[in-house]
Amino acid sequence: MTSNKFSLRLAAGAAAFGAIAGICAASAAVPATPTVTALVGATVVGVDGGPALQNATVLITGERISQIGAADSTPIPSGAKVIAMTGKWLIPGLMNTHVHLGLKLPGAAGDSLATETDPEEALRMAGNARLSLLSGVTTLRLVGEDHGTDFALRKAIDGGEVIGPRIKTAGEVIIPTGGHGSMEADGPYGFAHAVREQIKSGADWIKIAISGGISDTHGSISAAPMTDEEMATLIEVAHRNGVRVTAHNGSNEAARQALRFGIDGFEHGYHLDATVLKDMKAKGVWLVPTIVVTQPGALEFYHKIGSPPWYLERVKITGADHWAMLQNAIRLGVKIALGTDQFPFEPNDGTTATVAEAEAYVKAGMTPLQALQSATTQAAKMLQMDADAGSITVGKYADIVALNADPIKDIRALRTIDFVMKGGVVARDDRRDIGAF
Repeated sequence: MTSNKFSLRLAAGAAAFGAIAGICAASAAVPATPTVTALVGATVVGVDGGPALQNATVLITGERISQIGAADSTPIPSGAKVIAMTGKWLIPGLMNTHVHLGLKLPGAAGDSLATETDPEEALRMAGNARLSLLSGVTTLRLVGEDHGTDFALRKAIDGGEVIGPRIKTAGEVIIPTGGHGSMEADGPYGFAHAVREQIKSGADWIKIAISGGISDTHGSISAAPMTDEEMATLIEVAHRNGVRVTAHNGSNEAARQALRFGIDGFEHGYHLDATVLKDMKAKGVWLVPTIVVTQPGALEFYHKIGSPPWYLERVKITGADHWAMLQNAIRLGVKIALGTDQFPFEPNDGTTATVAEAEAYVKAGMTPLQALQSATTQAAKMLQMDADAGSITVGKYADIVALNADPIKDIRALRTIDFVMKGGVVARDDRRDIGAF
């Protein structure tokens, strides 16, 4: 009897499930009407150098911008969600192109992560991704993570399972044995194999380390450890696969070598001289300065993570050359995209690392507009995302940040971020203490 009752219940459950599945299938067959959101009353900043649009209405359909115009001549569709933005300045979501969400540096904090498993690291990275988005960074480029954690995180964000910015990633850093990174290779075919493995995993970029780094206890920042054949083969294989190459580098010798073989970008550039910078300008090679990591504003972070004295000394002796390099790069017109090498949200000089980096560019010779462009239009060009992001333009993603002042007049206006939208979804709105995340 019990068995018969169970069978009847099972049959009834199956029938109910079938009915529900049928309803769901029918619902799925009818496309949902995209949500329309209207941002009303703000000034849209012309990050491309054009005039600002005051008292604007920005209409967003789904995840993209569908219309921009003056409020008195841009009708708002019936049923649209209206968000008053009076008194605000709207800019595109910021882009940070040098990030390690799983960052581990020498010191007490890094030591505590020595036994961190890949799943633990992926969860820590997810938390850092969420905080990065809330700080106003809607797109970032990862330039060195462990064992595919970056690919898994990107997939989870794209699938809506994790909250975070749009991600471009370079996978693991490819290095000669003993170099500044994690994926060691030797000889041209070893480097070719390493490149292909990263591309197979989904790398948007290839990153190599062609000199030592500040956090190394071995190897000179001014060295050039790769052979010509290794360098040439790595860059050729990446380019044959349609993937660009950037290099951690502070060495003039390594820079000249990489420039001969068609490198696409340099990270940091600590000690690069004017001759190398002029060659970069001539060849259209990108620089991501990460200037904040060698300047006094980062000391708060280094003390917090318990950086050892030898590390702080390497930071100190690198800082002066790094600053002079940045000034020369700006003066010579080298293409610059903003990147921090700190968590985008990390406190630095009274603001976030991302904003501190932009402010440093102005101090080093950029106009506020140029500094803003380094984190928007220029970063989008470097990431080959300019058709979809980097400006508030019809057809592009509705990745939008609101400020309390005009950043074209004073870059410190970026310190007033209080509203963040990614793909039409409000992630943060301090005025209403709401957000989807």
